[in-house]
Amino acid sequence: MKPPFCTVCLALMAAPLPAMAQDFRFTGTASTEDGDVIYEERHSVDGTCEGGVFRPQQHEVAYHKPDAAESFAGKALEYDASVFRPTVDFVQPTFDEKMVVTYPEPEILVIDWQTPRGDSERFEVAYPPNTVVDAGFDNFVRRNWQRLVAGESVEFRFLGPTRGEHYGFVLESAENDRVDADHVVQIRPTSMVLRFLVNPIVLGYSDSGALSDYLGLTNIRKNQDKNYTAHIRYSVDTYPDCELTP
Repeated sequence: MKPPFCTVCLALMAAPLPAMAQDFRFTGTASTEDGDVIYEERHSVDGTCEGGVFRPQQHEVAYHKPDAAESFAGKALEYDASVFRPTVDFVQPTFDEKMVVTYPEPEILVIDWQTPRGDSERFEVAYPPNTVVDAGFDNFVRRNWQRLVAGESVEFRFLGPTRGEHYGFVLESAENDRVDADHVVQIRPTSMVLRFLVNPIVLGYSDSGALSDYLGLTNIRKNQDKNYTAHIRYSVDTYPDCELTP
């Protein structure tokens, strides 16, 4: 006699396994051109493995002065809708600054910024699909990894949150004598006018796709009028159990 057909068993065998939670932890040390340490970034990224590739979901950053136990600034990001456009909640209490980026409806983002001078600014910005926001640049690099390794360039829009606008940029391979990494790329403006005003951001990556260097303007304030320009060197504390790049 044949055993009874187990519909429930078959359904259980056919059902996809739930994605396992993954941790990605790394630390960045920001220094001036003279080598003086300014601050440390402590990154904690929670996500899952999808198709063998890490997908971030929540990302916390704590900023610490050298040898300080308490953080002086913090940032929380969520990548629910897009790995390129996270929601952003950034606070820098030393300057009474706070910035929040949200997405109240499709293709619209809202920036609420409490400025260091005590003013409040609010921008509602329409954006195209190739727009990148804040730390989404790191995921944008990884998702275009094969094209970059092959020497191709990728154009995109990058949000300038304090101006309430996005601008044309290109991501491409580069060389820089200050960045010693397996792969070096840069993000530079496509506008000739912006090229005179904004220096390229230079990024270093390991063969595994982990960010090793950031050279350029940061979101940490030096004073009310200027942010630090720094060389941030990263080291990975914990890798997820899947690849960082496709």
